[in-house]
Amino acid sequence: MTRGLFFSFEGIDGAGKSTHIEGLAKLFRDQGRQVALTREPGGTPLSEKLRELVLHEAMDPLTEALLMFAARQEHIVQVIEPELTRGNVVLCDRFTDATFAYQGGGRGFEWQTLEILEQLVQRRPGHAGMLQPDLTIWFDLPPSVAAERLVQARVPDKFEAQPVAFFEQVRSGYAKRCAQSPTRFAQINANQTREAVWLAVEAAVLSVLAARQAQEPAT
Repeated sequence: MTRGLFFSFEGIDGAGKSTHIEGLAKLFRDQGRQVALTREPGGTPLSEKLRELVLHEAMDPLTEALLMFAARQEHIVQVIEPELTRGNVVLCDRFTDATFAYQGGGRGFEWQTLEILEQLVQRRPGHAGMLQPDLTIWFDLPPSVAAERLVQARVPDKFEAQPVAFFEQVRSGYAKRCAQSPTRFAQINANQTREAVWLAVEAAVLSVLAARQAQEPAT
């Protein structure tokens, strides 16, 4: 069976990820594909409990990073890898790039330590290389614009309640990850109409699908 496809959606809150995750899920389902919609931190009962701790409890930055990767370990083992093995499409609202952006960029935590944890969790037994999304869609939005969009939103968690300067550092963290893996990232200008953003998302995804099809042996 052909291995499934893994897409992650990244960006600060207010960038519009949720709307386009649903749109992409519909696109794949209309093609007859099975789609798993999931999120990080979260995706399993244990990971969701860890999510609540990370989002609402004050803690040391290393503790925060370790909990993020502990939740990710469970998520990969229980959800992501099984779905990909079955040939399904996985659409994940944030993945490891968010940890580098928020804990590495926003918190200023040691980048190299995060890379060690990434290797530890994402190098899977029996697979070459490290598990990464086939495509990471980064909804890039100025933090000041995101803040305006979130004025009427839900009660903020401890990250959403941070000042704009924090999110500027988060944005820098995403930019650094994008520069490190430019072929995996699609940087989308999220400061435009919803329709224009969707067209950019669709184009990036179709490019990945075309590349996958070109790699598959002819039958």
